[in-house]
Amino acid sequence: MSEARISERAQQLLKHLVELYIRDGQPVGSKTLVSEAFPSLSPATVRKVLSDLEECGFISSPHTSAGRVPTTQGIRFFVDSLLSVHPLGASQVKDLEAQFDPCQPTDHLILKASSFLSEITHMVGIVTLPRREHQILRHVEFLPLADNRVLVILVFNEREVQNRIILTDQQYTASELTQASNFLNQHFAGKELFLARQELLHSLNYDRCQMDSLMKAVVDVASKALVPAQTESDYVLAGQQNLLSNPTVSVEQLQKIFAAFTQKQQILHLLDQCLQSDGVQMFIGEESGYDAFRDHSVITSRYMVDGELIGVLGVIGPRRMRYDKVIPAVELTAKVLGLLLNPEK
Repeated sequence: MSEARISERAQQLLKHLVELYIRDGQPVGSKTLVSEAFPSLSPATVRKVLSDLEECGFISSPHTSAGRVPTTQGIRFFVDSLLSVHPLGASQVKDLEAQFDPCQPTDHLILKASSFLSEITHMVGIVTLPRREHQILRHVEFLPLADNRVLVILVFNEREVQNRIILTDQQYTASELTQASNFLNQHFAGKELFLARQELLHSLNYDRCQMDSLMKAVVDVASKALVPAQTESDYVLAGQQNLLSNPTVSVEQLQKIFAAFTQKQQILHLLDQCLQSDGVQMFIGEESGYDAFRDHSVITSRYMVDGELIGVLGVIGPRRMRYDKVIPAVELTAKVLGLLLNPEK
């Protein structure tokens, strides 16, 4: 009995066993399956099918005399082949829409998305920050400071404002900086930050001695100002405390997963893999390849702006989660966040 040829009866028994395990968190015995789902079958028949499922690696016995629990392979087959996904109800959709104010800055919207995922799933919500190189430049302004320093005011996507201070090659007057900002706003507003900088430097890549004072100022300040800002974090987490309520996870495993939150490399590697896949991407238990997540599942979806990939969001929770509820919550949140971040909306 391989995955490709698992019988209809075995599939239904596995389906109900996984559902009962997700509901109760306890090993499921043959008598429980008979009483709750298959009253027409004898316990002996159920035990025979369970034995076959165990031999194929779909379920396992924690103890000799106990019932069975689904393995990662069993949960994966359940999610891919047996799961009925239920869309969010109208009230939940309204709750999601009410969480967001489209006039808020990008970082607020990201935080709200993470918090909403945590609240609706009772798990850890995670949202990667938009990739900075894809920020759309809307307006730039330069103000002179002392000692060759310039205050740069950048507006992105019509809602996000960044202030930064750069050190220029020489001291510029307020008039020179105004001319430089006017030039950049006229020629590069509406373009991606990274592309605007590359295009500017490429088009002006000739002997600076041949430039007039305006273009020297433009190249000097733009080459330093139009650089994606370095952020202290790569993603936003919410609801980490929800992991503490899972009695099936040991203290040792909790320590490992909280260490992964702090060190970031493992999570970022998983999220990078999710960037390559359309739709919902899942790592169930040891599928992640990291011991810290062997008792957990990571459910993600990419979020897009006007068809362009911007980031990833999702949840991290126990393997025995309500996949039928979590998957549509992640999908819908990704769609809503992408719409909110669309500067053309």
